[in-house]
Amino acid sequence: MPFRRLKWGFLPQRRIVDEDETEIQSTPETSSEKSKEDETFEKTESEIEHSQELQPKVLEYRDEKDRKWWKFFDEYEYRVSTETKNKRKWYKWFHDSDTAEERRVILKIDLLLTFYSLMAYWVKYLDQTNLTNAYIGGLKEDIGMKGNDFINTQVMFSVGNIVFQIPFMYVLYAYPLNYVLPTLDVCWSILTICLFRVTSLGQLKVLRFFIGAFEAPSYLAYHALFASWFKAGTGEVARRAGFYYLGQYLGILTSGLLSGAIQRTMGGVGGHQPWQWIFIMDGIISLIVGFIGFYMIPGTPEDCYSCFLSDDDIRIARRRMKDDQKDSKPRENEVAYFFNVKIWKSIFSSWHIYVLCLWNIFCWNNSSGTSGSYALWLKSLTDLDGHPRFGPGQLQDYTALTPGLGLIWLILTCSFADLFSSRWGAIVFSQVFNVLGNIILAVWHVPEGAKWFAFCLQYFGWAMAPVLYSWQGDICRKDIRERQVVLVTMNILAQQSTAWIAVLVWKTVEAPRFLKGFTFTASSGVALSLWTFVVLYFYKRQERENALENGIVLYNSAIDPDFVPPVAKATPETSEKSS
Repeated sequence: MPFRRLKWGFLPQRRIVDEDETEIQSTPETSSEKSKEDETFEKTESEIEHSQELQPKVLEYRDEKDRKWWKFFDEYEYRVSTETKNKRKWYKWFHDSDTAEERRVILKIDLLLTFYSLMAYWVKYLDQTNLTNAYIGGLKEDIGMKGNDFINTQVMFSVGNIVFQIPFMYVLYAYPLNYVLPTLDVCWSILTICLFRVTSLGQLKVLRFFIGAFEAPSYLAYHALFASWFKAGTGEVARRAGFYYLGQYLGILTSGLLSGAIQRTMGGVGGHQPWQWIFIMDGIISLIVGFIGFYMIPGTPEDCYSCFLSDDDIRIARRRMKDDQKDSKPRENEVAYFFNVKIWKSIFSSWHIYVLCLWNIFCWNNSSGTSGSYALWLKSLTDLDGHPRFGPGQLQDYTALTPGLGLIWLILTCSFADLFSSRWGAIVFSQVFNVLGNIILAVWHVPEGAKWFAFCLQYFGWAMAPVLYSWQGDICRKDIRERQVVLVTMNILAQQSTAWIAVLVWKTVEAPRFLKGFTFTASSGVALSLWTFVVLYFYKRQERENALENGIVLYNSAIDPDFVPPVAKATPETSEKSS
């Protein structure tokens, strides 16, 4: 039974598999369970070994003579073999090369990690965006907010988020995230509930700062976990990242709908205003999700804490990550391993950190979704007699329109990446619509219908984020330290840019037009698209150098006409020679 693997019957503990089994003493119950798992594993091992004997790895020999110029845009040209690429189908959740045992493990991880990550990201944005709905629902008047107080309060959240990401370069690498993430979730949920007690702008800013601090690692941590459990070469990571990202738009959408319902029905209940109930209800929901996380987040294959995975599942997961060239944390001297001078020299002498950080800065600044511009525009609309067009609750309901459409844009963008096996293409595709919408809003003096159309494209901006972050994990896959350091660094630099840029281009007093804001957002979308081709260039160069490790032998018959590649179909004997 899974719950027998819990310490004291309720606490997840690190799973001891293979190399550590001598370090603990087993109880009769665990010994019996272990013997059954070992028996299953021995059977599985023999089946896998037999399968590998029948299907040896075959190297693909590829002639570079007369290589077409347009192959530059074939992103996976050197990353995976032609056979692997052809077997990848956008409409299939599993890859054709996955065995029955692997599919069982993938499904388990999807039910645990992928599904829960969506819940966690949903409540993160439920709590993060409720300030906008509270602001237009009475908070502004009750605590005396004026001028640019709204955008400055949002910046306080970003500052807390940025500062506390720094130590998580090490935390993501060294500590069990199945404890870290739910604990932080519970903390920010409690602070969210506390927001209903604020009576001054200073109190609001302090609480928002610490909510941002506790939320700091969540977005990064789940991308790190996806990279630890799923393969990048077969598109697994990108799909899970896209599913996870649905949580953001669902959070913004449900925040608007829930706020609207509260605005209509709960004013004066318990002596509290509707904006106070918004914080209370959002906090309670996220508190429940936080406690569930202690049991849903499995850790990593090397440091697994899930009671729902068998030893056999963990072994298969580890083997899959080795096949995908994924590095993992060592079991001894992990601190010295992380702070090794050589790896830090390697990180700062590589193109990864510089090119990817600038790339992510463009990504974080290419959307107006969190600026509040759409909600403030709705609030500015009036009827012919000059009265507000939308009544209490109706205004919040309409704020759910753009993130609702964003769910569709997200699915379209991620499907584009899968359908055409092109992450760069998906990024450019999303930015065409994003830039178009922001140009219309920058012009502003257009029919109202055109503004509705432009705002409906608002969430095309970040629809490509799962594609970008999963690509980063693929680029830095060979060293877990670099993967985590680059991930956190690119996020910190990008988010800090939004903190000070927002004060310059999204001043509340300029609502609802925001000429500078929409112009800058459109420019960032263009810059992101262009810089994606720089990333593609370096990525293709890197994978070409690693082609042999990726199962591809490159040669040029024009330069070496005497070279004759072995036959395509290798036997166990010939494949051993060719590899």
